[in-house]
Amino acid sequence: MARSLWDTLLDASIFASFDRTGFERHARTFDANDLELRLTGVRALVTGANSGIGFATAVALAERDAEVVLCCRDAERGRAAMLAVRDRYPAARVELAVLDVSQLADVRRFAAAQGERPVHLLVHNAGTMPDERTVTAEGVEVTLATHVLGPHLLTRLLRPALEADGGARVVWVASGGMYSERLSLDDPECAERPYEPMQVYAQTKRKQVVLAAQWAEKLRGTGVVVHAMHPGWADTPAVRRYMPRFHARMQGRLRSPEQGADTVIWLCVAEAPGLETGRFYFDRAPRRTHLVPWTRESAADAALLWDDCERRVDELGL
Repeated sequence: MARSLWDTLLDASIFASFDRTGFERHARTFDANDLELRLTGVRALVTGANSGIGFATAVALAERDAEVVLCCRDAERGRAAMLAVRDRYPAARVELAVLDVSQLADVRRFAAAQGERPVHLLVHNAGTMPDERTVTAEGVEVTLATHVLGPHLLTRLLRPALEADGGARVVWVASGGMYSERLSLDDPECAERPYEPMQVYAQTKRKQVVLAAQWAEKLRGTGVVVHAMHPGWADTPAVRRYMPRFHARMQGRLRSPEQGADTVIWLCVAEAPGLETGRFYFDRAPRRTHLVPWTRESAADAALLWDDCERRVDELGL
């Protein structure tokens, strides 16, 4: 009981939960057998797979004999990642697909190229956090396009492929940073308000979690389950690039990419997550999506987000 109370206190601090020590503490309760499954015949698509959590996810899935498609924006970095996976597992069935998820026309092209092949695992991992407000070639703020509109459209276009064999899983890689934000639909692209990178990033991650729950309901009864998760604070190229001061302060305390990816892999592989849908996970356990009441969104706002995403993706990238 004392240990349980101590763990509760440490988790409440966030600092001692999201960091490496939090993972190591939580990992004491993991069941190693959960990941002792082969994925032969499973086809997995992982966005942002050339580095960090995406690459660690791709490696783990390839190790378990899944057919893995590394969906990467940059062809050169994507090819290097693909060769790195093959170096580790020469028999791995891994391929590269060049995909910029922030460009809706590219999402449409990629989805059309998949043909009738089933998709058993779809991991929305691609992320960004530019220092200054940036728009895509289609005129959309790039963080919103990368985290929200692109993944939403990709899920919609791949829905037949996800439903084809039954038992497919969709995993949204969000961020604990979303806990600081309430869902807001006001000026989501910072066209009139100041652009604050961390706030925009956290706001789009909140939207990912809300969208994941809505997708879970839309797909309920189809055999497709949808979950969101957050990886804690991991030492990834994205953190080094976009959050250099945080990275410097947290030296020695950040999780490895593999630790950050652990729950993604668990959601893809383990039996338990396939028995339910629409949950939010951290370190293999379901977690609350709000820590304080004033960040809770209404059902009406969640529905408005869905409607706005549907409208936007119908208008863009055609």
